[in-house]
Amino acid sequence: MKVLAINSSARVEGQSKTELMLNHLVKGMRYAGADVELINLREKKIKNCIGCFSCMTKTPGKCVLKDDMTEELFPKWLDSELTIYATPLFHHTVNATMKCFIERTFPVCEPFLLKQGERWVHPFRSRHPDSVVLSVCGFPEMSAFGALSHYVKFLFDQEQKGRLWAEIYRPAAEYMLETLYEKEDILEATVEAGRELVETHAISPKTLFRIEQPLMDNFSDFANIANCMWKTCIKEGITRKKFTAEGMMPRPDSIETYMHIMSIGFNPEGAGDTKAIIQNDFTDKVEGSCHFIISDGTILAIAGKSENPDLVIKSSFDVWIDIVTGKTDGTKMILKGKYQIEGNTNLIFDLPKLFERKK
Repeated sequence: MKVLAINSSARVEGQSKTELMLNHLVKGMRYAGADVELINLREKKIKNCIGCFSCMTKTPGKCVLKDDMTEELFPKWLDSELTIYATPLFHHTVNATMKCFIERTFPVCEPFLLKQGERWVHPFRSRHPDSVVLSVCGFPEMSAFGALSHYVKFLFDQEQKGRLWAEIYRPAAEYMLETLYEKEDILEATVEAGRELVETHAISPKTLFRIEQPLMDNFSDFANIANCMWKTCIKEGITRKKFTAEGMMPRPDSIETYMHIMSIGFNPEGAGDTKAIIQNDFTDKVEGSCHFIISDGTILAIAGKSENPDLVIKSSFDVWIDIVTGKTDGTKMILKGKYQIEGNTNLIFDLPKLFERKK
């Protein structure tokens, strides 16, 4: 089987979840014996269709625009048995790069009008490859792909255009990278989907469910953290890419988000056999308390005070957040009297290993 896999994501350096999913799908197809060529459209020069119709009359079957689409990609597309269209979800459909690629396949059409069922179409001068569509998005619900699914079914799932073999959609793709078991299961299922496509020209419901599996019961917690991340980027005047590259931490804006972010940043390996209850008492603009129960490599964040904390950290909210986000030095702040600690003071020195994020 000859397969052309098209990736329209512009992201590089491991940032693209579209590319991550596509690479695993392609891996499975190759395991099953398919001849797969993967094309990153970000590396190609493709001009917009200008609607001149020269490909229908003056140069039948060939676009007059001189670029990578005419000279390389369109011939490869025609020669493939199956084309995979992998795109990030932009405004609930394909991104502009993929839309441009799809529009530039127009030379496969003849100019004549043919009624097919309830639709009028252009007949093809040669075979149209079968299709698989893959997309990812940050929103948590599958309904985010509704407009895209309607579009690709209308575009590809018709007798004249061969067959739409499968639609593969991964919601909450950003959060997927924060998971452990779920991420690996999703990617393993995507490899399996590649095998199934080669062997059966379809994906089993079981495999598709693993790919699309829900990752959380309450998306609000993740949304709050994401919103803190965006606020941090805006305040610092940096891009999300730089935020990630520098290992920055979202700046919490409430005790609730502080609890969520610290829980996500907890390092079980660094904690080892530590058993402790660490409490924060906040004053000033944000008032209140919370505590973290650390035991057996796990952490539990609870609002309010503990009856028996091992360490109590008393500070203004802003001062402590400056410390945990690396904006200021904790040792200097305690020497200046900006915060106080009570109880097992040695635990304060364990905080970096307890909450050291893995790169």
